[in-house]
Amino acid sequence: MIFAREISDPLTSLVKKIDAATAKNSSCRMGSFVVFCNDDESLEKKLKALAEKSKLKQTVLTLDNPSGPSGYNVAKDADVTVVLYVEKTVKANYAFKKGEFKAKDVDKIMADLSKILPDK
Repeated sequence: MIFAREISDPLTSLVKKIDAATAKNSSCRMGSFVVFCNDDESLEKKLKALAEKSKLKQTVLTLDNPSGPSGYNVAKDADVTVVLYVEKTVKANYAFKKGEFKAKDVDKIMADLSKILPDK
């Protein structure tokens, strides 16, 4: 589960990799989605273009208001929040302020997918 305020290159990289991991681990019932917490009216078109250009097959892209869905307590100063969980139990949680989310963070998050996937 990813919450984001806007599209960025590192976020796009993460979403592509998460989408591929979701497809690869479908037998484990892995799912993935991104909630964009933004009221920019042009964002829907941008997300459709992102999904097409990135050839996303598994990851759902959604829109919500700037404060995010109720009950999730998305940090107001977080530009990107990533939560890896299994059956409502959080296994890893990352929050990045605007400009802090970098390619090295994508690699760390992807490495932590092992925390939510069964041992093979």
